[in-house]
Amino acid sequence: MWNGDYRFLLHNLIAKDFKVRYRNMSLGMFWSLLNPLVTMGVLTFVFTKFMPRTDIQHYPLFFLCGLIPYNFFALGWSTGTSSLSDNANLIKRVAVPREVIPIATVLGNSLHMLIQVGLLLAFALFARRGVNRYWLWLPLIWTMEVVLVCGLALISSAVNVYVRDTRYLVESFNTVLFWLVPIVYPFPPPEYRAIYSLNPVAALVMALRDILLDGKPPAATLLLKLSLGSIAVLGLGLLLFRRMKRNFYDYL
Repeated sequence: MWNGDYRFLLHNLIAKDFKVRYRNMSLGMFWSLLNPLVTMGVLTFVFTKFMPRTDIQHYPLFFLCGLIPYNFFALGWSTGTSSLSDNANLIKRVAVPREVIPIATVLGNSLHMLIQVGLLLAFALFARRGVNRYWLWLPLIWTMEVVLVCGLALISSAVNVYVRDTRYLVESFNTVLFWLVPIVYPFPPPEYRAIYSLNPVAALVMALRDILLDGKPPAATLLLKLSLGSIAVLGLGLLLFRRMKRNFYDYL
């Protein structure tokens, strides 16, 4: 089941999630571009007209470097948390590896992220921040975010089977996280950077701005912490999920 059948199931679950999201929508996938564009337009107007920041150049690009990784993190974790309860009928009727469900949900959201990443790179070119060799780090950075969210989704989806309030706790945390990630403001002064470096989403934003805005490589320690932390969270998620899944059937 974990070879060809596993890949077939994963592919179909991802495709199903992608199709369901845009079903009966006249604009279809364009919503993946429209939502960040509208948010960017409003906040760019506010922070360039009402509260101008002279220390920030190319604010639209600056803002998208924060918004797009945050959007994927928040949406992927939230939908991954409720994925098992949302697919309870499938889990009860078909003998599938339970781990596939939250992972497929996160990977389905990564398709939307790819669309928005294309938007981000287009804005980088439009702002005349040309392609440089440090763009080669971008696939690693995005992959580590997907790995991190998969690990978190495995943990929270398993807990959500037993405690259905978990999804609301995750949504509330994501609301607070929007202001704890430097999306609308620059990275904090040096005295706060040690604290912010513990936030993986903030580290992602910092790495993207280094590459796309400043044309320099992200710090090696940042990439190392992000990679090791993401892999550790995925490993912990798999371990906890496998221990908790034994009684899923009784609670779903």
